[in-house]
Amino acid sequence: MTATDWGALGFNLAVSAGVAGAVILAAFAVAVRCGLHRIVDIAWGIAFAAVALTTWLLSAGHGDDRRRLLAWAATAVWGLRLAAHIAWRSRSHGEDRRYTALLDKARGNRTWYALRTVYLAQAALVWLISLPVQAASYSSVPLNSLAFCGIAVWALGLGFEAVGDHQLARFKQDPAHRGRIMNQGLWAWTRHPNYFGDSLVWWGLYLLACTSWQPALAVLLSPVLMTLLLTVGSGKRLLEKHMAHRPAYAAYATRTSGFLPMPPKKPAPANQIGTR
Repeated sequence: MTATDWGALGFNLAVSAGVAGAVILAAFAVAVRCGLHRIVDIAWGIAFAAVALTTWLLSAGHGDDRRRLLAWAATAVWGLRLAAHIAWRSRSHGEDRRYTALLDKARGNRTWYALRTVYLAQAALVWLISLPVQAASYSSVPLNSLAFCGIAVWALGLGFEAVGDHQLARFKQDPAHRGRIMNQGLWAWTRHPNYFGDSLVWWGLYLLACTSWQPALAVLLSPVLMTLLLTVGSGKRLLEKHMAHRPAYAAYATRTSGFLPMPPKKPAPANQIGTR
């Protein structure tokens, strides 16, 4: 008998695909009714939490209970915090410029184009990226040093992401900072502390699933895919493209690391002009 119950895990993969699809399609229905496709960004974290909860329930009796609990709790805390933050940040705002630009490319019905290119794609990504959570829950291997290392990496990532979001929110709330680039706190060490933290979260969950070489290899796509999405996909690349025209952003980008936290090359000028 192997440490991972592959048969039960296969059934879980099928069910979790349905759960991810159901959450994202529910978001689609709400978005169409409200006329705001940015709602899918809130559903992103909720879908991960739903997949993790489903996995925890289905994996009872198939995996180590403490590993199952950690996989569920870590994913739910990350996903629900992210969903709450995005919901708070986007209150009273109109459509996200990314979705406006995307839907402007539609030929024919914009609603069905959004369903194909945004919602179904996001449902598939939730399923793929959540593979470590599902695999970890079906392993009978008790928690070991690698698992605790994974939780430490997850905690560091969650902290980086949450602190970065909090610092940026406080910066933007101060009227004195209107028209300025955020270059304080974690944002002085990396231009994207939230994205960096997000990637660490999924590398940490990946380590939690590495109970042998088989699951380690099988779910490696998850953290790699998340990191690519954040760096060259819809995260860092699109945000920096939008910010490139701001006068102060070029100087900020020159002295501040693009992703991995590093000391700034020189102190940030206090009179920068621009906005994030």
